[in-house]
Amino acid sequence: MAFSVEQIREALSDGLLSFPVTDFDANGKFNAETYKERLESFIKHGVSSIFIAGGTGEFFSLDEEDFREIVEVSVATVKGRVPVIAAAGRSVKDASNFSKIAADAGCDGILLMPPFLTECPEDGIVEYASAVMSSADIQFVYYNRGNGILSAESVKQLAARNQNMVALKDGVGNIAALNDTIKTVGDRLVYIGGVPTAEIFAEAYLSIGVNTYSSAAYNFMPEMAMNFYKALRGGDQATVTRIIQDFFIPFCRLRDTKKGYAVSLIKAGVALQGMPAGDVRPPLTMPNEADLAALKSIIERN
Repeated sequence: MAFSVEQIREALSDGLLSFPVTDFDANGKFNAETYKERLESFIKHGVSSIFIAGGTGEFFSLDEEDFREIVEVSVATVKGRVPVIAAAGRSVKDASNFSKIAADAGCDGILLMPPFLTECPEDGIVEYASAVMSSADIQFVYYNRGNGILSAESVKQLAARNQNMVALKDGVGNIAALNDTIKTVGDRLVYIGGVPTAEIFAEAYLSIGVNTYSSAAYNFMPEMAMNFYKALRGGDQATVTRIIQDFFIPFCRLRDTKKGYAVSLIKAGVALQGMPAGDVRPPLTMPNEADLAALKSIIERN
């Protein structure tokens, strides 16, 4: 770990966060060389933290060998310039193992994904997350999403039980519930916006004190994504409105036409911008020709 806990908190609470896609070659194997170039590009354009092998990075399709190589390459490439946060999830055993691999590689934190498939009671989620958080000497961000959604009181309990929980990432978009959590838990945690295409929620997030979010669009539109964030934080409403109208609304409409496009369109976007990362792995699918043409049009207008 290259950063202190306070430095990690600061990086997560102020500045744009982003998730690089995971590069695959023509055979679907991890492509370390192009991935290194992608990470360098992220740092060049000014992100405050990099979340590797996350949702946009297709964590759900990575095996242990993939994951180990990704975290080791990421830490070696970033070289302590910004915090590196890796993902973990699935069973308690799997999540604990992935967390240890990331910690041993020198990552600065873990984004803990919710369990998969089964419906989960809140007390069970708290036990699941606590078991994982106690398994590795590393800081954790809990991803409140899917079948792992916690209420304000449950988040408060989870944070009280686990001092290495530093942040909560919102993947729901329920502003009232998130505001309840923030007011209940207070500054014990850092709060991060994390719904797909989070920019569409950015104004609402900021209104309740959530200063930053993870930007998937940054992968293929880094200047635009950074300009939007700076305009948002600087109170430049005209620029915020223009970018939302010109890019994020049409992008979100296209994204919502097919399940999985929140990731697939990002991979298509980086290819259109001359930094291909290979195709998504099943069960996701790449955009068809019509949707690819629509994405290209959106990019060219911005």
